[in-house]
Amino acid sequence: MVEIRTLSTATTGRYLVEPAVSASAGGSSLLVGFHGYGQHAEHLLQDLRRIPGAAGWTLVAIQALHRFYSPKTHEVVGSWMTSQDRELAIEDNLAYVERVVAEVRGERGSGRLVFVGFSQGAAMAWRAAARCGPCQGLIILGGDLPRDVAEAPSLTLPPLLIGCGERDTFYTALQLEKDLAVLESRGL
Repeated sequence: MVEIRTLSTATTGRYLVEPAVSASAGGSSLLVGFHGYGQHAEHLLQDLRRIPGAAGWTLVAIQALHRFYSPKTHEVVGSWMTSQDRELAIEDNLAYVERVVAEVRGERGSGRLVFVGFSQGAAMAWRAAARCGPCQGLIILGGDLPRDVAEAPSLTLPPLLIGCGERDTFYTALQLEKDLAVLESRGL
């Protein structure tokens, strides 16, 4: 009989930090983002810069721990996790996010914290907002509410903005409606 075993090991994470142009007396506010499947932190940082007012925030683009070469561009890109050992990967990723936020806050102060996620990174943003807070906002673009967050025994989330593309075939308007119904049923 084959036994399936797991062993925790250290993995080096990579993230980009772009300091705010100016910080308030209480420290810089942090906009912490998670990229989609097959992207990397530089892609995300470019998108974070496009948000109106982003120059006044310290931007943090966290790259997924699971890196691979894009078959199309040959760039190093990432994926947040696969279905194999998913629960363990979720915990590893959340520990990584907590360390990144703690390190940047230690350097930049304890201003507001907002998480933003795109596509596959949306699930990480949901999880970070639910478990790595407190945070003051959550922006979800093109990614659904993960079951582990939706079914958490106690769930506290900050004000949030959810968006989907008009022709998005992955995160559809129907899925958005389902997610909104879950959130409303949880009193959020």
